[in-house]
Amino acid sequence: MKIIRKTAIRAEIPTASMADIAFLLIIFFMVTTVFSSNRGLELSLPREDPSTSAPSPEEAVFLQVRPDSSLLADCRPMQLADLLDYMATRLEKNPRKPVILYTHPDAPYQAMISVYDVLASAQAERGFKVLNLSIPTQRDMDEYVRLFGSNPLEAACR
Repeated sequence: MKIIRKTAIRAEIPTASMADIAFLLIIFFMVTTVFSSNRGLELSLPREDPSTSAPSPEEAVFLQVRPDSSLLADCRPMQLADLLDYMATRLEKNPRKPVILYTHPDAPYQAMISVYDVLASAQAERGFKVLNLSIPTQRDMDEYVRLFGSNPLEAACR
C-alpha cells in the first residue's frame, strides 16, 4: 500500500478586495454624514462693487465698544438702553446708512454681542431695522489708516 502524503493547505484570508471595501466604506460615510449647520450670528459679508465708493466717516454711525465694556456712539458715551433711541434718530432719514460697530481688541466679547443684540432687536422694539451693519477687524482699521492716513474713529470724533 502506498501512502500518499497530503500537502498542507495554508490558511489564508483573501485580502485582494480589502482596498475596494475600505474605499467603498469611506465613500459611504462621506455621503451619509450629516454636517451640522451652526446657527450663530447671521452675518452677510459684502461683495466688492467697484461702482460704489466707500462712504466717508461723516455718513456713517460709529459705535465703539471700549475695553471697559463702555459704549461710544459717534464719540459720545452712551448707555446700552439709550442706543435704540439714538439709532432711530440717526437712521430716520436714511435707513441704509452704514453702522460701523468697532470693538476694541481688549473688550469682552459679550459687550459686542450685547450691542449686536440691541441692534438686532431694533425692528421688534422700535420699528426700524439696521440694514447696513459693518464689523471691521483690526486689519481693516490698519488698512484704512494706511490708505487715508487717519483712524476712522478719530475722524468721526472731529
